[in-house]
Amino acid sequence: MSKILVAATPVHGHVAPLLTIAADLVRRGHEVTVLTGARFKDRTEAVGAFFTALPEEADYDERYMDQEFPERNLFSPGPAQLGFDVKHIFGDPIPAQYAALRSLLADFPATAVITDNLFVGALPLSMASEPGTRPISVAVGISPPFPATGWMPELHEDAQQYMEKVFESIGVTLPGFVLTSLMTAPDHFLQLTVPGFEFPRDDLPSSFRFVGPLPSPPVGPFERPSWWKELSDGRPVVVTTQGTFANVNLEELVIPTVRALADSDALVVAATARPSGAEEVRAIMGNVPDNARLADFIPFDLLLPHADVLVTNGGYGGVHAALRHAVPLVVAGATEDKPLIAARVEWSGTGVDLGTGQPDAAAVRTAVDAVLSTPSYRTRARELREEFTRFDALESISELVAPPS
Repeated sequence: MSKILVAATPVHGHVAPLLTIAADLVRRGHEVTVLTGARFKDRTEAVGAFFTALPEEADYDERYMDQEFPERNLFSPGPAQLGFDVKHIFGDPIPAQYAALRSLLADFPATAVITDNLFVGALPLSMASEPGTRPISVAVGISPPFPATGWMPELHEDAQQYMEKVFESIGVTLPGFVLTSLMTAPDHFLQLTVPGFEFPRDDLPSSFRFVGPLPSPPVGPFERPSWWKELSDGRPVVVTTQGTFANVNLEELVIPTVRALADSDALVVAATARPSGAEEVRAIMGNVPDNARLADFIPFDLLLPHADVLVTNGGYGGVHAALRHAVPLVVAGATEDKPLIAARVEWSGTGVDLGTGQPDAAAVRTAVDAVLSTPSYRTRARELREEFTRFDALESISELVAPPS
């Protein structure tokens, strides 16, 4: 049995995949401690791992980003807002993250430290000492690998200088461009996708490895709504969601999609992924179209097998969930890494990139009609699903961090 430390940025889309990994390692008999946000304590302990909360200065709640980071809304989606995120959401917590990791390791001598790729406070562990004198470091790519420094040059210089100062404050020299270091510093960088969903590149480090997406976590108790049987009545089923992070304003995508398809022959399911989200949509729209069904939360592994198209703002996990069920996509995302993900959807032939985070109803309708009427999108989604079956992310991770004796 090995001792393994798992650390995750306190955001649902980062914590969920790391808890899937933690749960698998626990099932294999290892002792696992998870370091993440305080609100994930119960979920961590439910998978059988020990829990340690991040220090307050490194913890926040993504459900209330306006309150947690009020200055963020002063920046438009794109390079300016991404620069803010790099500096303040991922950069400022580094000293506290690093201190928490060192403190934990003093009492919990782990043989491996597994983090999501944006838990930047783990990088100093790899930089400060040589392999063999510290735990194996493994970064898990829960977002697309960032391009080289030529991407968004207006972002790089300012964010880079800021991050260099953060690292200097803990006595560590950042060896190069920070977004590149996320891949090059860990001993192993495991990307949760397959080559068929990633642009060909010749600049990836030798530590980089595709391991395929993680399996979905088990579906807990869920009472199917009264309209569930309509999913099998022969109509095309269009699902729309803004995921679990950028879903504060449902008028960006969910509501335009419901409006766009109001006179279509499709059944439209709006999965708002937030408490009282369905009521919020009703309040904004007034009259909800007869062919729309609204929900706060629906497990995607139950819903997507019925779907013909997913209209999404492009979260990495949600996109891969759709492809795992061979569902083609329409993507409209402008924040965080979502434009990078949308570009990969279009490049891979599995869907349409609308090129904006706030499409109008006409653009959504045109894209959905195109995906429904063009068989190649479904064909490519099926081919990606088949490629997924040739990878086993959990087995790959287990072999790295706890190889058979």
